[in-house]
Amino acid sequence: MSDTAITFDNVSRFYGEVLGVNRITLSLSPGITSLVGPNGSGKTTLMNLMTGLVRPTCGEIRVLGVKPTEPAKLFRLVGYATQFDSFPKGLTGFEFIYSFLRLFGSSSAESARLSAQAIAQVGMTEAANRKVAGYSKGMRQRIKLAQAIAHNPRVLVLDEPLNGLDPLVRIETIDLFRKYASEGRHVIVSSHILHEVEAISDQVILLNSGYVVAEGQIHGVRSEIQERPYEILVRCSRPSELASKAFELDHVVEAQLLADGGGVLVKTRDADRLLRALNHLALGGIQIEGVAPADDNVNSVYDYLIGGEGATK
Repeated sequence: MSDTAITFDNVSRFYGEVLGVNRITLSLSPGITSLVGPNGSGKTTLMNLMTGLVRPTCGEIRVLGVKPTEPAKLFRLVGYATQFDSFPKGLTGFEFIYSFLRLFGSSSAESARLSAQAIAQVGMTEAANRKVAGYSKGMRQRIKLAQAIAHNPRVLVLDEPLNGLDPLVRIETIDLFRKYASEGRHVIVSSHILHEVEAISDQVILLNSGYVVAEGQIHGVRSEIQERPYEILVRCSRPSELASKAFELDHVVEAQLLADGGGVLVKTRDADRLLRALNHLALGGIQIEGVAPADDNVNSVYDYLIGGEGATK
């Protein structure tokens, strides 16, 4: 397991008296793992720890069996794209990646080949010979990703990689992540684009104030907090009547009319029973136009776990 997983064993990192992360114990399997949390929650610290940029105050980290204290070995395993732009002045996109590969130890010919290959993978071939200083935010994001993948790493660590990308490029980038994950690699992503996190992630790590508050698949995380009711959004023809009928069900704890008058937000302890009841109401003459979970997403789960108000009404 140690040769295929990224493990944290009771890891803490303090910056003087400021907490970065505290008592983190994790085992990350291959696939796409998303780190979710507000600014200051510990996402970047966790990434910097697994890439060896900072050392833990206590505890042990292994990346596919390699300790971050072995930088030469780790460098060959890991590709890291931070959320911050930091480019040597005057370089083109091609030169930026080529110089990295030369430092990595590749020959001139191999560096040129791998640079062109990585640039093509992120759709930047036409801009490869332009100065990075003239790139847009989205182009800088893509050239950083190209550098991270250029040496064919087994672990990709990507801090806010979708930030600044237009919708089409975002889809292409997510497809690239999925391709890498399908090859048995690790793709560690932090993001605030929460619906995409839910859609692409094999595993979600929810962080708050330096602590892991939940981990697992998003639906599995949601099932850990069954004491909180499910929220179901029902669009219907007669919302007042539906709300009244819903209140008669013993598993419904609340039914709110939507502000636009087009439906009801129902809170229930048993979503399956509610859906069956809606079928009967539809047969009774209430036209059900749409039914959707209002809280089965990363954002709502996160709000629940840190004591927030739950889903957006």
